[in-house]
Amino acid sequence: MSIHLSRRNFHQLLGAGALCASLNMLQTGRAKANSTADASDAGAANQRIPDESIMSKEYLNFWNSDVQQEIDEKIEKYRKADAKFTLENAAPGTEVCVRQLSNQFRFGSNIFLLGQLGSPERNQRYANLFGPLFNSASVAFYWKTMEPEPGKPRYTMTEKDRPEYWASLAEPWNEPHWRRPPTDFVVDFLEKRGLNIHGHAIIYGMRRWGHPEWMPEDRKAMEPLFEKRVRELAERYGSRIHEWDVVNECINQANRGLMPDDYTFKTFEWAKKYFPESVRLSANECDMSWGPNRRYVEIVRDLIDRGAKVDLTGVQMHIFSMPKSQKIADGEDSHTPEKLNAVLDTLVETERPLHVSEITISAPSDDEKGRMIQAILARNIYRLFFAHQHVDAVTWWNAIDGGAAPGEPTISGLLDTNLKKKPVWFALDQLLNHEWKTNLTVHADANGNVQFRGFRGRYQLSWTDKNGQKQEMICMVQ
Repeated sequence: MSIHLSRRNFHQLLGAGALCASLNMLQTGRAKANSTADASDAGAANQRIPDESIMSKEYLNFWNSDVQQEIDEKIEKYRKADAKFTLENAAPGTEVCVRQLSNQFRFGSNIFLLGQLGSPERNQRYANLFGPLFNSASVAFYWKTMEPEPGKPRYTMTEKDRPEYWASLAEPWNEPHWRRPPTDFVVDFLEKRGLNIHGHAIIYGMRRWGHPEWMPEDRKAMEPLFEKRVRELAERYGSRIHEWDVVNECINQANRGLMPDDYTFKTFEWAKKYFPESVRLSANECDMSWGPNRRYVEIVRDLIDRGAKVDLTGVQMHIFSMPKSQKIADGEDSHTPEKLNAVLDTLVETERPLHVSEITISAPSDDEKGRMIQAILARNIYRLFFAHQHVDAVTWWNAIDGGAAPGEPTISGLLDTNLKKKPVWFALDQLLNHEWKTNLTVHADANGNVQFRGFRGRYQLSWTDKNGQKQEMICMVQ
């Protein structure tokens, strides 16, 4: 299916073939600028395609050629669409440059360290993950650190939030607002880049991360505070934030502390009441390798049956342990295609699109081999998620080494501690910006129509009309 959004004229007298070549050169130049900003980035081009021979025979058998072919076929079936557009004043045979600008599928990361990395260069390297690589980002709204004093939420920048402050610290990770930049600053940044914004999370029942210290130890006293928080976030951000984790990790609440009665349902009801209808509301739960996936399905279905507005089913997939990553590479069957698909197929019963909301893949070691293993694991898992009909978003959780929460792995990033690109960055870039984007040249038929099959998303079509004027159309394939 194709949708025409807009068109504008170009008056430069440049042939269509040259225009297409220029656009391709521009795209290539941007890719080179991003991937070669530092000549030492992860060994540069040699890191782009990891050598799978470092994996065990058992691992490679799980991800064999038949499995890979099935993944390819599903990607072709579910992620592409046939498009047809009518071009204004185009002569038969006119050459048309087709360039994909963005993917309908949401590929993201959390953006918890924006502006906190100590120097303009480091901060820019981190910022450049968003747009050039990712088209979505999860913004930290953890109540505990967002509103450390009642009635004083940290929406706006203070002196202790500025990059200069973070640059002055020898151990920034000891600051209470490390990984918690002010939310207006982050939302403004993402809006300027035209990216999908995901709020994480409105209510989180784990007191360690989710509740301010001033939260009363009284269920009934907590409830109006919960509603007030939902209302204030909705009033401040409206539809600027496109989707929210309304409740985070509610299954194991009995072991996590006091909460209002039926708080999961009530929070969804408040979110439905206060947020615009266009804002997508999500449940979010751990972990794909964790047991109670069936229980999670029943929780989500119960919420929906009771009238809650649940638009997305979020599920996490964390390989936190370095030894665990090595075991998987050695042939352990915990994260095989069969098992990952089985979990996704179970969650499909929520009858909502699936968002793999937090994905961690630690390298088994910080040497070249360990980094290559991380890249191979990521490539195969991302391909499987992208191939699943009901998954519509995947979010890498911590994008830089050393940037995770205490107790989480230190070498699970796409960038190392010096903000240099690791093999896993190149693996994802190869998928997101090359294999899963459609860029080609087609020709108009006798009626000025062009047809092609491409990945769903936003496109730019460029051609020269009968009068020698340059034309451009921005359109959607979906």
